[in-house]
Amino acid sequence: MKTRNKIILPLIALTLTIGACKKDYLSTTPTDAVDKSEAFKTTTNALAALNGINRSLYIQYSRQEEGGQGAVNLNIDYMGDDIVNTVSTTAYGVHKWVTHRSAANANNSFIYTFYYRIIANANLIIDNIDNAEGPAADRKMIKAEALTYRAWAHFVLVQVFGKRYDAAGNNTQAGVPIMNTSVVDSKPGTPRASVEAVYTQINADLDLAISTFSGATARPNKSHFNINVTKGIKARVALTQGKWAIAAQNALEARTGLNLMTNAEYLGGFNNYDNQEWMWGSRQQEDQTTYFYSFFAYLGTFNSTANRTVPKRMNSALYNQIATSDVRKALWDPAGNSTTFIAYNLPAGVVSGSSASYKQGKFRNAGSTSVGDVVNMRVGEMYLIEAEARARLAIAGTATETAAAQAVLFTFAKNRNPNYVLTTNVGTALLNEILIQRRIDLWGEGFRFFDLKRQNLPLDRTGSNHTVALSGVLSVPAGGPEWQWAIPQSEIDTNPAIGPGGQNP
Repeated sequence: MKTRNKIILPLIALTLTIGACKKDYLSTTPTDAVDKSEAFKTTTNALAALNGINRSLYIQYSRQEEGGQGAVNLNIDYMGDDIVNTVSTTAYGVHKWVTHRSAANANNSFIYTFYYRIIANANLIIDNIDNAEGPAADRKMIKAEALTYRAWAHFVLVQVFGKRYDAAGNNTQAGVPIMNTSVVDSKPGTPRASVEAVYTQINADLDLAISTFSGATARPNKSHFNINVTKGIKARVALTQGKWAIAAQNALEARTGLNLMTNAEYLGGFNNYDNQEWMWGSRQQEDQTTYFYSFFAYLGTFNSTANRTVPKRMNSALYNQIATSDVRKALWDPAGNSTTFIAYNLPAGVVSGSSASYKQGKFRNAGSTSVGDVVNMRVGEMYLIEAEARARLAIAGTATETAAAQAVLFTFAKNRNPNYVLTTNVGTALLNEILIQRRIDLWGEGFRFFDLKRQNLPLDRTGSNHTVALSGVLSVPAGGPEWQWAIPQSEIDTNPAIGPGGQNP
């Protein structure tokens, strides 16, 4: 195999089959394709390539349901217990825990290819940026961001398609193929690496990115990474691996100097990355509307079928745990009456009555189109990671961490609820209080399935407004094969290093 030598700008559109030899690149040469030597001749060109990856997070792919990162977020939360379905038929069959187990399912193929496309394009940047003409500080920024993209994409992939990371185990279980170069050798495909090996690669990339940010040009906007965001991803990874001290420290460093949003901003619709709490988000320009496949066409107030007839709802048991004085209480409507729900301007024709009770008003379109910025990381998450990690350190025997976890939780919770007082909970009770805060605050942002999986918890939708008719399944035991998505059949067929024997059970 030869080095891939073409790059597409502004979206670098690779046809990806990991390690397969039948294609190096697109079979036809589009008019916006440039030679690799030109794409990375200057830092200006390389930045355009990086912006192509940024934009790939919110464009449409093959189907309406494939609207980039926002679509992935909805898939991941639909797998959990906190979003409740409204009608028995929906495009997101993952909610019923069926379609994600099919190797032929389009969602599996979309998620797999979406992240490996990001990785492949990040590799092109990483392998070529050092020789680009331009300021050294610009090269540092571009390389650090590409390394972060490669780490982040591998992290999502291993959580979806691999078994959970077991902090008490040896983690030799099958993960996903590692792509860490744009040079493809002559080997017939790339095998699935162990979960441990994937996390080793992720952490190596994040650590190198953090050091590379030193002396780098400041990022142009919040669609780009900076050292705070990279440390935030490092905190996420450490939390998933059960490395509590590393998670707490990186979360603290990630949020240092940054602010939580005001209560008024919390009610603002979660559609603008100028919000002071947003650390990383995808900005979508009004003239780049994605119509019926954007995140806000599925989880927003845009006048789409997905919003009119399938408004997304909150688990009633979770809603009932939100304090009355908490600003977040106003973001869901328990009565299901959109005419009196000021925070939720739902389009006409919405399913009414009890079937739409607890419908969401957290995500709202900024205007009449489906355009809206998609949040990828917030300061609040960093508080929650730090508090959880310190609470777990306390449970493990570091007694001084109890007060530290309580203090971090207090700063966060007091911001959301002015009547909140410093908790006296300790041990598991403190941990559970933090986890409830996490579920409420990160609702709809693509965390719940991953949170259940990393904690080895069962899916439990019982005792709420979930029903078998609407949600398909109310409970799934922890640790079974259902917690791994099937590797796409196209990958099994074309990558002999995986083959049928490498499919998830």
